[in-house]
Amino acid sequence: MSRFSFSISATDGAARTGTISMLRGEIRTPAFMPVGTAATVKAMKPADVRSAGADILLGNTYHLMLRPGAERVARLGALHAFMGWERPILTDSGGYQVMSLSDLTKVTEEGVAFKSHLDGSRHMISPERSIEIQRLLGSDIVMAFDQLVPTTSSRDEQAAAMERSMRWAKRSRDAFDEGAEHAGRAALFGIQQGALDEGLRKASADALIDIGFDGYAVGGLAVGEGQEAMFACLDFAADQLPADRPRYLMGVGKPGDIVGAVERGIDMFDCVLPTRSGRTGQAFTSEGPINLRNARFGEDREPLDPACGCPVCRTWSRAYIHHLVRAGEILGAMLMTEHNINFYQQLMAGLRAAIAEGQLGAFASEFRSRYSGRKEGTSSEAGC
Repeated sequence: MSRFSFSISATDGAARTGTISMLRGEIRTPAFMPVGTAATVKAMKPADVRSAGADILLGNTYHLMLRPGAERVARLGALHAFMGWERPILTDSGGYQVMSLSDLTKVTEEGVAFKSHLDGSRHMISPERSIEIQRLLGSDIVMAFDQLVPTTSSRDEQAAAMERSMRWAKRSRDAFDEGAEHAGRAALFGIQQGALDEGLRKASADALIDIGFDGYAVGGLAVGEGQEAMFACLDFAADQLPADRPRYLMGVGKPGDIVGAVERGIDMFDCVLPTRSGRTGQAFTSEGPINLRNARFGEDREPLDPACGCPVCRTWSRAYIHHLVRAGEILGAMLMTEHNINFYQQLMAGLRAAIAEGQLGAFASEFRSRYSGRKEGTSSEAGC
């Protein structure tokens, strides 16, 4: 099998379905990557994540560099052996977490200096250090280091951050290529920036294409701009990226966001929403999200989702899971998370099948008519 290849097997409008082939296995697209922030998909065993249908996980560079440390993970056999997941892993660059979680962040051309949110220790992440950390972790898909600014920033601030991100993208490319053994079996994705501005997005895409990457991410969205603005941006941003490479929308997200983004040509997604919601009592169902803390579920004998055939829905009732959640039992978080991960993977399988059959429009219409989307929560880029 080749180091990295992407084949498109069918299209339906702008949507595509296909396969990313890597040494550690194939990734069916459109794909949703469960987030393994600290070398674990919270409340789930790797085998159960795989059984749900996940082909790839996401790991967080920022969190893993702080604890337990990238060098320690490398000494222990790298991330796959460390966490017991032998399929592909994508690692984010750490840029989003540095900006959103750290105190006293200082951005310079060299990189980002910051204080750890864990213990206040001082660190620096540069493009070179980000790539080094991801190499130590043994990442299969490495993300270039970038600078994210809010979509509410001035155009001058957005332009400056985008241009710096493109300079950092080139440094990330050079640093990745210097890791000969790792570069020979891994892939590198660039990240398009430019907020909601079509001109800035085009300039970013052109710069990334000139550098050359295995895949391309749309960054800087799902950070509070709202679905309408995000979709309006994707209407032009996705087409600015190469059609023969995977397109990854970082930090998305809500089921409705995923369906709309697939319709606009996006191939890969990640978000903490299904796992975080599971730990707080929210289950995703074909009729919309439900809060199992609500008293009305206290004697409800139905499964979480009568239309779902996952192990949780085949075995336990809403009443039992309501009891677990209200009692604070660990099993409640485990069952809720397992169901939510299964729901997301079933959604992706449905999208792939609909595209292959030329029925995406009907699939999306039926999904929207059934799925209320009430109180879904929010997406967050790169699964912070």
